[in-house]
Amino acid sequence: MLITTTPNIEGKRIINYIGLVNGEAIIGANLVKDFFAGISDIVGGRSGAYEQGLREAKSIALKDMMDQAQRLGANAIIGVDLDFQTIGGNGSMLMVSANGTAVVME
Repeated sequence: MLITTTPNIEGKRIINYIGLVNGEAIIGANLVKDFFAGISDIVGGRSGAYEQGLREAKSIALKDMMDQAQRLGANAIIGVDLDFQTIGGNGSMLMVSANGTAVVME
């Protein structure tokens, strides 16, 4: 399935707009706490464990969105937007959401 942040795909024609699709993933409090507690993991100002958690959450959100689009009969998703936000009373969880428009292209 083709996924893009643009509103169209050059050389392709959209023949059907199916509708909005989305996917979400939440990184639990343990990873966020480990990030702040595990400063020794930081090399050059980056935390490998935290970055890996974010990549995994992004992959889960994108896969959920693709699965939803496939169930609806789409073969592409356009206008994809990824959003990252903290949730919970003290911001101890991070949510990654992916949203886009499922379409059929020829």
